[in-house]
Amino acid sequence: MTLLGRFFPHPLLTVLLTIVWLLLVNRFSWNSLIFGFFLGVLIPFVIRPYWPNMSRMRHPLKIAEYLIVVVYDIIIANVTVAYLILFKRVKDLQPAWIGIPLDLRTPEAISALAGTITLTPGTVSCDLSSQGHMLLVHCLHAPDPDAVRDDIKSRYERRLKEIFE
Repeated sequence: MTLLGRFFPHPLLTVLLTIVWLLLVNRFSWNSLIFGFFLGVLIPFVIRPYWPNMSRMRHPLKIAEYLIVVVYDIIIANVTVAYLILFKRVKDLQPAWIGIPLDLRTPEAISALAGTITLTPGTVSCDLSSQGHMLLVHCLHAPDPDAVRDDIKSRYERRLKEIFE
């Protein structure tokens, strides 16, 4: 392990925690920046023993593409869910439980996928199999569950696999 790796075991987490601290404080000051950076260094250092097999992102620049797709899907899903709630009768909705077989193996990638599904209105990830090979998702309206499964695998899982594995 390099000297830099000892002091910054997870540099992206350090930057993220610093930014989150500044957002929580809700105003910029040098004291807040320094304290946020201190937390960003301390927290990864403290949790390092509990995270021994920390996965690395293979293609971190693909995160921007993934975020664009997710934000676009969230906007479209908001409009779709609003339409369903306002203009469809409850008995015309076709809710469904859908099992998504996972090709992802790293816990971070699976968590990102489950979080993405839950962030998208109209869907929620509910359970992960004990072996981590199947994710159970509930959809508000899924007339074709196979299409929903294929859409999740092609739009989200494929991109997360490129980023993490």
